[in-house]
Amino acid sequence: MSAHLVVSLSGIAPATLDRCAELARELDRRHVPLSLLLAPRKAPGPALTWVRDRVAAGDALLLHGFDHAPDPACRGGSPRRRAEFAALPAHEAGLRLVAARAALARLGLHTDLFAPPRWLASPGTLVALRRHRFAVCADMAGVRDLRTGAVVAGRVRTATDHWSHLAAVGRAARRGGLVRLGADAASLDRVGPALLEAVDLVLHRGAEPVTYSSIPSPRGSTTTSTPSGAVPARTR
Repeated sequence: MSAHLVVSLSGIAPATLDRCAELARELDRRHVPLSLLLAPRKAPGPALTWVRDRVAAGDALLLHGFDHAPDPACRGGSPRRRAEFAALPAHEAGLRLVAARAALARLGLHTDLFAPPRWLASPGTLVALRRHRFAVCADMAGVRDLRTGAVVAGRVRTATDHWSHLAAVGRAARRGGLVRLGADAASLDRVGPALLEAVDLVLHRGAEPVTYSSIPSPRGSTTTSTPSGAVPARTR
């Protein structure tokens, strides 16, 4: 079974737009689409046109929480995003999802793909996502098809995992699993080169680049219908 590679990008904003665009250009050269994680309450302003253009060209759009408030428990350095959906009951999670979708619609965007801040979703959040007809939830441990209950296992690897541990990434690709690399735009100056090195290694192992809208099911067959508002990966 061949491996699959998903690269996601969060923290898209006017201040980080140049770095986002540079990463996107490098990935385009490698024929690797992006999965864009967007919190609508932190609307990207001038970066919104860039997001729309990328989605129209084949990148996937994921709802990435609602307010992205900083975690008050974090001390010093850049504030870490609160795990907004990590402990919510279904009713409260549903209210936030409705508000987030409405805010996204005001930006002229729609998706039924979801990635919770810090990749943590409570059981109540999963219930709310199904109730509100979301198709996919990408969390820390894997990617859930909320329509069928199928889960594609694969831990997301972020800058905190130090992509310099390339041996683990290479092993995951060699085993034919799902390799997930998640980048925050604010840290691209520091970790961008290591991210691209990891991407190159996974591609060298024969992995197929996909987005969160086009990951094959655990049985090896791609979902038959593209989630509403999501765009299939670029033709390669």
